Amino acid sequence: MDSAGAMIDPGFLDSESRQDLIELARDGSAAHRLARRANALVLLDEGMSCEAIARVLLIDDDTIRTWYRLYQEDGIEGLASFGYEGGACRLTAEQQDKLKAWISTTLPRTTREIGAWIARECGIEYQGRSGLIALLHRLGMEHRKPKAISRKLEPAKQVAFIEAYEALLNRLSADEAVLFADAVHPTHAVRPVGCWAPKDVPVAITQTSGRDRLNIHGAIDLETGKTRMLDVLVVNAASTIMLLMAIEAMYPGKRLIHVFLDNAKYHHAKLVQQWLARPGCRIKLHFIPAYCPHLDAIERLWGLMHKHITHNKCYASFQDFSTAVLTFLRHDVPRNWTAYCDQVTDNFRVIDPNDFRVLA
Repeated sequence: MDSAGAMIDPGFLDSESRQDLIELARDGSAAHRLARRANALVLLDEGMSCEAIARVLLIDDDTIRTWYRLYQEDGIEGLASFGYEGGACRLTAEQQDKLKAWISTTLPRTTREIGAWIARECGIEYQGRSGLIALLHRLGMEHRKPKAISRKLEPAKQVAFIEAYEALLNRLSADEAVLFADAVHPTHAVRPVGCWAPKDVPVAITQTSGRDRLNIHGAIDLETGKTRMLDVLVVNAASTIMLLMAIEAMYPGKRLIHVFLDNAKYHHAKLVQQWLARPGCRIKLHFIPAYCPHLDAIERLWGLMHKHITHNKCYASFQDFSTAVLTFLRHDVPRNWTAYCDQVTDNFRVIDPNDFRVLA
């Protein structure tokens, strides 16, 4: 079928044109793409369908239709033009609008669903996935992964926090420091992620039991990359106080140390409040708005840690795993901060649920 849905009749080439195309297809000095196009036109002239030729040449059938159209319009000059992208669309403008409306309403997850809808509603079968993808791109569609957001996000509180944080940095004196603190619980288990590999080589990773985990209460200074990471038995009010004491010890010459943390109960515990109330305490706590991990810079450090330690990496023993995690957080990050600082930043932005189409 051509773009209008009719069969391409064989015998459309006169004997001279056919011979020219055969010679072009056989010419070893001709550009490969041009020779392949000439070959496709000769096969079409012999009566093969676009779908059959596409299967032989390992391309999409819409591409064959485009080559046919180019030859009909401009002859061999048209075939030699490589400035066209995609194939001739087999759907009418009305069908395309209908398809766009259906996709916008239903948000199908696979091209298989879309191809089935086109076959059912328009009577057109797409044999190749690449043709469907090209069609969807022409219609302004792309495969999107929904962003997970909390139902309880409050944009006004996010704005207020960002403004207060930036104001603090702008007036920060030389005898003050700013850190972000949080707890993380990495499990002794490999995290499989996609990777490039030879297409004929299957890849796998060895999995561990995944039962043992670390409990780390830590903090990071985004200005210097300095970290303080405590390996604790339990993350609670006591470990919070231990971390704050360790932070004070890191900065003996600082008059005031601002620590930003989330709203975990142990960060608000009475023991912590009593410790902060003691005379001479140099720590001041600032709490990030609830349900806003995107405003907690240390969360980005945890993501960086997983990228380097757990993604596609297996450790034979929990001890090896613990050593790798703590070495990265305690030593590798500060030592290589110039390489990591762009990935662990305080470049905060407001997330407003009203800016998204929430699926569920």
